[in-house]
Amino acid sequence: MNYEEAMEYLQGLTRFGINLGLSRIEELLARLGAPHRKGLKIIHIGGTNGKGSTTAMLAGILRAAGYRVGAFTSPHLHSYTERYTINGIQIKKAEIAALLTELRPHLD
Repeated sequence: MNYEEAMEYLQGLTRFGINLGLSRIEELLARLGAPHRKGLKIIHIGGTNGKGSTTAMLAGILRAAGYRVGAFTSPHLHSYTERYTINGIQIKKAEIAALLTELRPHLD
């Protein structure tokens, strides 16, 4: 699928209310071979306000200290690619399309 098809697919996913708990993401991660257990160091930033600013500041500090930093923020302002960065560089549209093509069989 191309980027436009990927965005159409994502926008078409149904979201009925809030599903509390981690069961759906745990099932997806298991289907993908538990990638979160393969040595990544993760900082989850939560709360009501300031998550984007905190993420940007912390990412800058970690990059300055020599770490390779991936970040996810939501929502985006202009393009979906803003949500995913590695060392401050946005993901490419082709990379999103390729990743979603790979993930889609596990999501359906």
